Amino acid sequence: MTLKQAIVMRTDLKMGRGKIAAQSAHASVAALEKVTAAAYNAWVSQGMKKIVLKVGSKKELLDLFMRAKKMFPTALIKDAGMTQVTPGTPTCIAIGPAEEIDLNILTKNMKLL
Repeated sequence: MTLKQAIVMRTDLKMGRGKIAAQSAHASVAALEKVTAAAYNAWVSQGMKKIVLKVGSKKELLDLFMRAKKMFPTALIKDAGMTQVTPGTPTCIAIGPAEEIDLNILTKNMKLL
């Protein structure tokens, strides 16, 4: 069993690199809180494999979130609005960690950030 986490970031918000990094970290941790102890331990022991992907709009992000949450531990991050975006703006999601082969079915046509 090979586990992977996918982080999916909106590009239409034009966030800076630091903001993107912070939002990605929020998403990764939030999704990780939803997995079992066994999945957590397996993912950590395998090196915490991640991939960061992009979508171009809020609609794309929310559509993917709705599909993903039916199959995997998934977290939607909404920004607090202290810096670059309006409060409550959905910025990214994290999916998994989950079985890589299953996660790839959902994300195979997506582009890397």
